[in-house]
Amino acid sequence: MTKFTYTEKKDTRSGFGAGLLALGQNNENVVALCADLIGSLKMGDFKKEFPERFYQVGIAEANMIGLAAGMAIGGKIPFTGTFANFSTGRVYDQIRQSVAYSEKNVKICASHAGLTLGEDGATHQILEDIGLMKMLPNMTVINPCDYNQTKAATIALADHQGPAYLRFGRPSWPIFTPDNQKFEIGKAWQMTEGTDVTIFATGHMVWQAVEAEAILAEKGISVELINIHTIKPLDVDAILKSVAKTGCVVTAEEHQRNGGLGDSVAQTLALNNPSPIEMVAVNDSFGESGTPMQLMEKYGLTPMDIVNAVEKVIARK
Repeated sequence: MTKFTYTEKKDTRSGFGAGLLALGQNNENVVALCADLIGSLKMGDFKKEFPERFYQVGIAEANMIGLAAGMAIGGKIPFTGTFANFSTGRVYDQIRQSVAYSEKNVKICASHAGLTLGEDGATHQILEDIGLMKMLPNMTVINPCDYNQTKAATIALADHQGPAYLRFGRPSWPIFTPDNQKFEIGKAWQMTEGTDVTIFATGHMVWQAVEAEAILAEKGISVELINIHTIKPLDVDAILKSVAKTGCVVTAEEHQRNGGLGDSVAQTLALNNPSPIEMVAVNDSFGESGTPMQLMEKYGLTPMDIVNAVEKVIARK
């Protein structure tokens, strides 16, 4: 049974803000651009300490991506910040042409992703962004699970050469990973060892999977829980090694079933080791207004939904 617990909750967007400030203090080439959402992206500390390296572009997200691409040509390491919906859907053409196709060293940092954005409703609750970004050649896609991991991922991106998409969220969420951890892009984190089923979880759903693992342990089900914080490049070796042992898989993500982590894992299994798989994700639906936990329950993203998926997939072995 997992030993993961938490003593406090904090929003992952604050982890981004803390990581960005640390980068500013240690790397003079890091610059930050924001589309009129400094407070929401927690970029205020960076702006205050490094005003000459902060650019408020206003509600002009397409221009922000173009500016960032130009800065990258000049040797800067630009981090752009706005809501996930505006970071991807609104500026997809600019990202595709000016960043991904051109292989520019731009870090696209996106807050308020998924259902846990909450009361702002379906228009802002993007559930397609991972799919949009992972399909772009040259793009790295990272979806950390808590404050500490988001801070570490932000810091790691400055040393990563090439386009990257970093996804994080609005609500206070349990902090359960180590402080000052080393974040390895493309390397899955195995949190528990098990023999009956593998759970691959990402983002906010990692904590839901931690809680599900505790329930399953009480039922005598041995879970191997793996945190897939990097969706692209996917840690194929870690996936195949685990599934060779457990024989079945559940994926958990705060994203559409189509195009997300589950799709990537299923493709990996289909090509290498076909195995039973169940996906805990939003099923081809937009969200709606509500509190984060109300929405997680309505759209089937609770620990008990993971438990039910595990019992179903084990029965298919």
